[in-house]
Amino acid sequence: MTRRRITGFSNPSVKAIRALREKKHRRREGRFLAEGLRLLTDARENGRLPETLVLSDARDPHPLLAALEAAVTEAGGEVLETTPDILSKITGKANPQAVAGVFTEFDTSLERVDRSRAPIWLVAQALRDPGNLGTMLRTGDAVGAGGLILIDDCADPFGVETVRASMGAIFTQQLAQASWPEFLEWLRAGAGEQGGQLVAASLRDARPYRGAPYAAPCFVMVGNESQGLPDAYEAACDLRVTMPMKGRADSLNAAVAAAVLAYEVLATLDA
Repeated sequence: MTRRRITGFSNPSVKAIRALREKKHRRREGRFLAEGLRLLTDARENGRLPETLVLSDARDPHPLLAALEAAVTEAGGEVLETTPDILSKITGKANPQAVAGVFTEFDTSLERVDRSRAPIWLVAQALRDPGNLGTMLRTGDAVGAGGLILIDDCADPFGVETVRASMGAIFTQQLAQASWPEFLEWLRAGAGEQGGQLVAASLRDARPYRGAPYAAPCFVMVGNESQGLPDAYEAACDLRVTMPMKGRADSLNAAVAAAVLAYEVLATLDA
């Protein structure tokens, strides 16, 4: 396998890849950065290969790493080898993993979503924390959701922090982005009476989340971390449920609430 070795911090490839840590460069290039053998293996197993694979020259041999390099090479991708210090500069981590990759951003148009492919979908409205967004992707993978639909102005799903927090689920979950009017029109235009049941954790005319009449395909929606869902969004939901708060806290973290609710939906639909 042919690798190109890079030894200088000022190398144009290093600068270009490092720039993908910033949103404006990701948007301009339509590419994003992911690191770690587990994440890149998940990507490969789901049919996504990096355009550029960056390897540490201090890496230990591993069959999954060899398989990844072979797949990238066969697909005509670029393989770079560099030092841990330069890899650290690229990823922004003091102790970088042995491998990183540059991927083309996915098509996140709502029209690509096939709601019939899974009984559960997660929806996030104006979620601003990359860690929460990544956690919701990871939760979606865990419960067998079809994917995550981002409504309005959410954190960048292709940001380094989001990709890292997703633990590889960025490659297993379908991702879509839309405005609220676009999403609601799409949801209500689906086959059947409504095309999908929209469910939100709420205090507005809500019923206990356990034992609620969930129906597939069920779209579990959470709102902004500090403000929650706008009133109009809650009012448009088919079902509003509440979770008991037995301590001093008056709410759950948005991603945690989505996970609790998604598992209850899963239990109901599997029953």
